[in-house]
This record gives sequence, structure tokens and C-alpha cells, in this order.
Amino acid sequence: MNPIHRIARPFLRTLGGALLLAATLSAHAEVVGDVDTAFKLIGPDHKIVVEAYDDPKVAGVTCYVSRAKTGGVSGALGFATDKAEASIACRQVGPVSFNGGPLPLREEVFSERLSILFKRLRVVRMVDTKRSALVYLTYSDLLIDGSPKNSITAVAIDRGTPIPVK
Repeated sequence: MNPIHRIARPFLRTLGGALLLAATLSAHAEVVGDVDTAFKLIGPDHKIVVEAYDDPKVAGVTCYVSRAKTGGVSGALGFATDKAEASIACRQVGPVSFNGGPLPLREEVFSERLSILFKRLRVVRMVDTKRSALVYLTYSDLLIDGSPKNSITAVAIDRGTPIPVK
């Protein structure tokens, strides 16, 4: 085997894995709707946006996240910092099946940038095997008064459908 291939092959495997992980973590939100909360003379109004995220490893589970979206000129240009608050509700929306093998006991399943610098909205899935449930936690990584604001929800899984865990 060519020495360059010996060096490049592990690098390409690692790069491919990183790209697959990034695609999984950056699941795209589908906007369900929004409501205006404050009128802005110039630029879009402030609003609350509701987005749906399908769990990439659990078919039949969708998470709905509501969050504030800053309007005005800074919001339109992408410079505004949205509030570090969100609410989440995850539901079974079809037959549940597990894609991609066993689930880790804790895994970040969605991540979305909320500002140009530092702040991200994150959704983490935790497996509660004792109660046969998937627990979803949403939070922002911007700390407020020493504690991130967060919201939690759970989806009960039929005990006849075992949750595969690592």
C-alpha cells in the first residue's frame, strides 16, 4: 500500500465520521408557525417561533420547540441575540423504531446557533430504561445568573418495544 494511502485513509474515515456526526447534530428544524409579540417599525417583528425536529435515531418521535426570535434591523441582519429561553414538547407521532443501533444513555440530538457568538440552543435525549421513556431536555449554553434556563419533556415507549442502549 502506498504510504500516502496509509496516512490518508484513517484521516478520511475520521473526516467522514465527523461530517456524519455534524449532519446528525445539525438536524434541520421545520417551522410549524410563529406569532408576533412586538411590532417593529423597521425590520421584522419580535416573535415566538415553533419548530419541529424529528429525532434522527428514533423514528416516530418529533420534538416541538418554541423560542423567542428577535426582530428589528439587528434580527433581520442576524446580529441580534435571542433570549436564552425555550420550551419543548416531544410526542410520539407514529410507530416508534430505533435507527442506527443502540442509543447512548445521553446524547445531544439537535443544536442550533442562536447568535453569531457563543449561544446555541441544544436538545439532549436521555434514556430512562427503568420507566421505558425517552427524556428530552432543551437549554441554551449561555449561562444566566449561573444557571441555564431549560425545559424538559418525556415520551413513554411501549414496554413491548425495548429501547436499545449502549
